[in-house]
Amino acid sequence: MDSANGILIYRSADAPTLEASGCEIHVPMTDLQIAGVTKIADAGYGDGYKVNVLVNIPGFSLVWLWFKQNFPLPLHSHDVDCLYFIIAGSLKLGTETLGVKDSFFIPADVPYNYKAGNEGVEVLEIRHANQFEFRNLAKNMAFYDKAVETVLANRSAWQNAPPLTNVV
Repeated sequence: MDSANGILIYRSADAPTLEASGCEIHVPMTDLQIAGVTKIADAGYGDGYKVNVLVNIPGFSLVWLWFKQNFPLPLHSHDVDCLYFIIAGSLKLGTETLGVKDSFFIPADVPYNYKAGNEGVEVLEIRHANQFEFRNLAKNMAFYDKAVETVLANRSAWQNAPPLTNVV
C-alpha cells in the first residue's frame, strides 16, 4: 500500500491470500462437516480455487476469487452483506447462469452457494466489513461425496489452469 495526501494505493502483487489476511472467521463446524471438509481437502479441493484480499481498510474490503471449472462451493452464509461482480467466466446461482459484468447481492446470513462454469469464474467480492464469518451449512455427507467426485474429475485441469484474467 502506498499513500500520499490521504490517497491509498493497493497493488495486487501485494495482496495476501484470504487465509493470511485474517478477514475470514470460520464458525465451528459439526463433526460431520469436519469429516466432509477433511475428505474433500484430501482429494485436492485446494487446487480448485485461489482467493486474494485486494483491499482491507476499516469498514471496507475487496476480495478477488477464482473458482476453477466446476468448483463445488458448499452451501454457506456470511454475517455481513456481500456484493459480487463477475469479471471473467460464468457461474450458476440457483437457476440463473451469470457471466461477465453480471452482479449479485447476498444479504447477511442468507444461505447460498454457486457453481463455477465449465471455464471457471473470477469474481470481485465487496463488503462493508473487514472481517466476516464463514458458516458452512452443508449438512450431509452426500454433498461431500459428490464434491470429492467433482474434485477428482477436475483436479488435473485445475492444477494446470491459467487464470481467466491477469487481475492477480
